[in-house]
Amino acid sequence: MAPTVILLPLLTFIAVLVGGVTASPSLKKSASTVSHNLNYTQASSATGSGRARIKHRTTSAYGNISPKASRFSKAVKPTEATTRALKLTEGSTKPLRDTTFKPTPATKAPKRTTVKPFESSKGATKTLKPTVKWTEVSTKALKPTTVKPTLPYTKTTTTTVRFSTEDLNENIDKNVERRVWNTKQSEEPPVFECPPLGLESLKVKDSQIQASSYKRMGLGPHRGRLNIQSGVEDGDIYDGAWCAQYEDQNQWVQIDAKKLTRFTAVILQGRGSIWSLDYVETFKVQVSNDTIKWKPCMNGTEEAVFEGNKDSDTPVLAILPKPAVAQYIRINPQTWFKNGTICLRAEIMGCELPDPNNIYPWQAEEGTKDKLDFRHHNYKEMRKLMKSVNEMCPDITRIYSIGKSYMGLKLYVMEISDNPGKHELGEPEFRYVAGMHGNEVLGRELLLNLMEYICQEYKRGNERIVHLVKETRIHLLPSMNPDGYEMAYKKGSELSGWSLGRFSYEGIDMNHNFADLNTIMWDAIELETDKSKLINHYFPIPEYYTSEDAMVAPETRAVISWMQTIPFVLSANLHGGELVVTYPFDMTKDWAPREHTPTPDESFFRWLATVYASTNHVMSNPDRRPCHNEDFLRYNNIINGANWHTVPGSMNDFSYLHTNCFEVTVELSCDKFPHASELPIEWESNKESLLVYMEQVHRGIKGVVKDKDTEAGIADAIIKVDDIDHHIRSAFDGDFWRLLNPGNYDVTVTAEGYFPATRSCRVEYEHYPTICDFHLTKTPKQRLREILAKGGKIPKDLQLRLRQLRIRKLRFRGPVSCPFLW
Repeated sequence: MAPTVILLPLLTFIAVLVGGVTASPSLKKSASTVSHNLNYTQASSATGSGRARIKHRTTSAYGNISPKASRFSKAVKPTEATTRALKLTEGSTKPLRDTTFKPTPATKAPKRTTVKPFESSKGATKTLKPTVKWTEVSTKALKPTTVKPTLPYTKTTTTTVRFSTEDLNENIDKNVERRVWNTKQSEEPPVFECPPLGLESLKVKDSQIQASSYKRMGLGPHRGRLNIQSGVEDGDIYDGAWCAQYEDQNQWVQIDAKKLTRFTAVILQGRGSIWSLDYVETFKVQVSNDTIKWKPCMNGTEEAVFEGNKDSDTPVLAILPKPAVAQYIRINPQTWFKNGTICLRAEIMGCELPDPNNIYPWQAEEGTKDKLDFRHHNYKEMRKLMKSVNEMCPDITRIYSIGKSYMGLKLYVMEISDNPGKHELGEPEFRYVAGMHGNEVLGRELLLNLMEYICQEYKRGNERIVHLVKETRIHLLPSMNPDGYEMAYKKGSELSGWSLGRFSYEGIDMNHNFADLNTIMWDAIELETDKSKLINHYFPIPEYYTSEDAMVAPETRAVISWMQTIPFVLSANLHGGELVVTYPFDMTKDWAPREHTPTPDESFFRWLATVYASTNHVMSNPDRRPCHNEDFLRYNNIINGANWHTVPGSMNDFSYLHTNCFEVTVELSCDKFPHASELPIEWESNKESLLVYMEQVHRGIKGVVKDKDTEAGIADAIIKVDDIDHHIRSAFDGDFWRLLNPGNYDVTVTAEGYFPATRSCRVEYEHYPTICDFHLTKTPKQRLREILAKGGKIPKDLQLRLRQLRIRKLRFRGPVSCPFLW
């Protein structure tokens, strides 16, 4: 048997180098050994360390997994994103544990060899396929249905999505209804006879508010607005209420409505301060037409005394016994918290009466000409509106769910595209997310209005909208936190306060609930001496985050699954309570309270933020006053998120570090929960901003990375732009989008098993991307692997190439007595 043992590997080795011999079943195992030895030899020579350091050439930098694996490709090798090693480049061999993200709260913490599927929607679960190939770890990867790209490149190639269409004709689950809407409580908020004058929304100007006295400028009457927020320090010009200088019953604050008004109610809060506790317990109300003669509000034959606050934050409604018609209204505190002083924040409810002296009675009020459903929509009404839009425009819309809230409410998404339900090759994916904080409701209503508007204008043939729909796949998630919204909605726009409904039902702030990848990145930068070994994209989710005990909201998990499923390019996260656009990073490097912390794409993020802020009617108004305690006008209404306040675990940072998607946060208004009467004005202020921001998804370069021989798209190819230390990856069909400002860029594409390719791409100022396609050539070793795996015959050109490679390696290593034993 000894000659056979020696000759069998030798014959196989000669067959590989000389060619002309098809691998027979008896030689397959030996041929695989030769292929393995070729891999081993190259890896050994590259590192200079020999077989002791390298076991398999395909051992990844992030553990015993293939570097090229994709969540979306048919290849079942996992990506860098399924591990937590951050310091090693592809080709390194340090094994680390597979720490793929745990999908749902119902599943157990993922083991090293198992990843359970994400629940995407009712009846739709992503199927994962196990394998063991070139590794010692069994892994799983998402397996979508793909269509081979055509030649030449067109936009017609599509890939089926993994979220099934929702039927909104179905009734809401009865158990969910009982949990969310207790039949003993009213589902609808209180209905006021008149809307607010606008102290909270800043419709009432500072000059319209006066007081008998005030302690200092920071506690002046202009600060006596419902829900106004103070700075961190007491004593500055941005304090949290109007506070009287003296403590007696002669103090007052008054509002000039500017017009004859029918006053119906007063809403009061105490002082917004983390250091002081001040609030008014009882008060009186007077009205006047000239500020000289004041008429008290009566309760029968006695002057009415209204109940005030029992804490500083909870708004308290006082309905006037009888509506009072006047131009001025005055609040006169009678008693206050015994350990505090006279301080209050207020809103006035009143209806403006027609002015007989107005010579232009037909003059239109400020608002919009668009015929949209301007009102607040609870969960049930939101479903009805989305259903009506889908029925109005069935050819360009589709409704799907990405998961459920803690209470069981579905997270509905409206998809708008000329080919709903499919990813078209070369067409970028865009998303808007609203309602992360349930009580910041304006974003929710704006996205519902945007659905209606796009549908209506598309049917009218609006060229801009038609082009946007045909060239972009748009996803609108109007309510990421439906549980929190329902809590705030039941109280209403004026009585929900500043924080009710902000958090999830479990009490989780989803703005801090995404995996903190920033710390992992910065730790790796500090620890790694060889900076060339650092990765800068697709950072893996850390193992602690996948623990069953991790405080991760189901809503957050659903959004992460959504991000990982669809190759989003651009996004915006809509919030409320301020007027500013923030961009990553949102977290400071050393946990400082605030510090400018830019990404490698700082210039483009500043462009994105400026695009929205400069086209927003209110933000771009140079005469507007600050909302609360920051004057963002001096920053042109944009700011690096970390330079405002540090936010670990933000969706913006997670999106940038874990996916290809660029995302900013838009703070839409000073008032988190605007009254329904203010929604038309808010829509008109934000309409252009919403549209022009979406159009930025077409700025930069795009293309398809293909196999030069087969023309098949290459998934997970890495796209590197010189001088920008942040790479992206191609999607499952090989297409990619790289957002860039105008200029010339050298772009390099690499993929496992292929030679790199570099080309120069120029980005113009026009609103269309530069096409930058790449055709990659397989390496000889990759071709050999594929041929041997299929049991095919090695072509002569590959034989020659392998012979040249072997000779070069032998020269490098020196004479070897038994090459077949390598």
